[in-house]
Amino acid sequence: MKNNELHIALVQTSLVWEDPDQNRENLSKKFTLLPQNVDLVILPEMFISGFTMTPGNISGSEGQKTVDWMLMEAQKHNTAITGSIPYFGNGQYFNRLLFVEANGKVYHYDKRHTFILAGEDKVYQAGTEQLIIDYKGFRVNPMICYDLRFPVWARNTQDYDVLIYVANWPKPRIVAWDALLKARAIENMSYCIGVNRCGKDQAGYEYSGHSAVYDSLGERMVFTEKETIIYATLKKGHIETTRNKLRFLEDRDEFILKL
Repeated sequence: MKNNELHIALVQTSLVWEDPDQNRENLSKKFTLLPQNVDLVILPEMFISGFTMTPGNISGSEGQKTVDWMLMEAQKHNTAITGSIPYFGNGQYFNRLLFVEANGKVYHYDKRHTFILAGEDKVYQAGTEQLIIDYKGFRVNPMICYDLRFPVWARNTQDYDVLIYVANWPKPRIVAWDALLKARAIENMSYCIGVNRCGKDQAGYEYSGHSAVYDSLGERMVFTEKETIIYATLKKGHIETTRNKLRFLEDRDEFILKL
């Protein structure tokens, strides 16, 4: 039977530079604060390291160690966990989002749009495939940070219900983050969730958070600038009612992406 509600937790946190063990330990402590009914915990981009362009400073084994840690925490708290990490595989680095369920299922999405201004395209291999996850009656489309600036990549041609962006989005461009999250929700008639980090990193960038959830009409449901966990309940009925009343998606353009 499909669920009518999805209870989510957005973990807005500072990150310790290139220190996977400490970041996992810090997050494990935060998870002890979670209520029992949380279905999905969303972490920021590169939550084990910060937005590093020197992933070679981190052992290649940290990818699997983090998957194992996510599985352990997901089972312990009976929830799914998602967020991205620098991941080494097949001789290449990826900015890889992991989506791990309590039942042991593991999905991944590799960031399609690597951030040229930081030289991410020189370090990390860009992904070529989207990921749609059917989870507890909701179709979830997870993406990463800079992907937010590219509406064609997120266009709702697959009838998803929830669009997620995990990020290390710096304070000087936070106005764009707020505007684009709202726009992605409205144009795709879906919930849109953005989870950003806070604090400062080793490279000198400051992050002001602004993690938030928007409904399919672009109304902001929750928001924070603090280091904290915020919660929201997504309702399948809201999606169905909005799309049945306002049939905008029926007029969407048809196109084929060339990668």
